[in-house]
Amino acid sequence: MSKCFFTYSFKYPKYIALAIISLTSLSLEAQTNTQDFTVPPKLGYRLRAEVVNGDTVPVVDLNTIYVCTEFVFKNPRQYEIWTRTKHNVKKVYPYAILAAAKLKEYDKALAKMPDENMKKAFLKVCEKDLRKEFEDELKELTISQGKVLMKLIDRESGKTTYDVVKQLRGSFQAAMWQTVARLFGHNMKTEYDANVEDIMIERAIKLVESGQF
Repeated sequence: MSKCFFTYSFKYPKYIALAIISLTSLSLEAQTNTQDFTVPPKLGYRLRAEVVNGDTVPVVDLNTIYVCTEFVFKNPRQYEIWTRTKHNVKKVYPYAILAAAKLKEYDKALAKMPDENMKKAFLKVCEKDLRKEFEDELKELTISQGKVLMKLIDRESGKTTYDVVKQLRGSFQAAMWQTVARLFGHNMKTEYDANVEDIMIERAIKLVESGQF
């Protein structure tokens, strides 16, 4: 499908054009010879176009706008939860995007390695890479922000935090950290649920992505 750019121009009827010329002439006569007259720019809009079935069709790219109803809060506590959720999502969402991208790169590389020993050595390098990239900043997160981050990693990568730890550190380490997480009321095996449990997180993500928050 070929693409091109073109400009729309607006054409005036003859009588309007004559009127404009007359008014312009009167205006020029009233000006002194030392004044400069700037010709107005050509009217029109430069658009992207696509050729569809032999016809050139203009294409206008618009930003995605999410239209949704506001939450109805039964009490101030619910509003506080929503406010905190938005703040936490905005804080950790960039980390989830970067971590998910790295995990996908690791999976592509692992798929090309037939030798198990090579995979284990590679996973150790991956773990060091993730620590170097995120460890210092993630230490500053609160428990609530860490919980949101676990949710978002699953949303972006399709892997729960338990799966990630199991892949990088093995089943024993994953089970140990899962036990620690449970002591704090968290579950590393919990999957992201955009429609029910994590609807506030999903709404906050849309606001962040669209620049509304």
